[in-house]
Amino acid sequence: MIAAKIFLTKGVGVHKDKLASFELALRDAGIEKCNIVTVSSIFPPGCKIISKEEGVKHLRPGAITYCVLARSETNEPNRLVSASIGLAIPKDSNNYGYLSEHHAYGDRKEKAGDYAEDLAATMLATTLGIEFDPNLAWDEREQVYKGSGHIFKTTNITQSAEGDKEGKWTTVISVAVLLE
Repeated sequence: MIAAKIFLTKGVGVHKDKLASFELALRDAGIEKCNIVTVSSIFPPGCKIISKEEGVKHLRPGAITYCVLARSETNEPNRLVSASIGLAIPKDSNNYGYLSEHHAYGDRKEKAGDYAEDLAATMLATTLGIEFDPNLAWDEREQVYKGSGHIFKTTNITQSAEGDKEGKWTTVISVAVLLE
């Protein structure tokens, strides 16, 4: 299977049981009815990004569903957790792009999202032969990447949350769902 469509979604779940917390995060993301299979992080050539609303219409209960999944969880009260998917798409739709997963403790949504987006863009830039200084800040590298004319778009989807104050499991997920 080579995915023709992809959608991004995210969720958070809180429960006394770790597994139930993950299930609630899947429900919040709208993908709980699927058998999730995690895959590595290639954005297929010619793949179209669709909205979550359109994407969930294609899901069938019990279907094997391929996803790039970022997941973080804690049962420590007030501990900040985040999960982020970064996406970098090449200008030439005949080439493949990259999805990255980032799981963090202590990072706010913006920081985790920028990190995941930077990671995906860096992986794509290296395959396209774009020269850059890895020591530059993400904002500066982003300009180099996009200024090269080879990278069309970068983005991210990120979910963060503070651990439940009573010590229940808190799970955050960000997901890129691949569809035929």
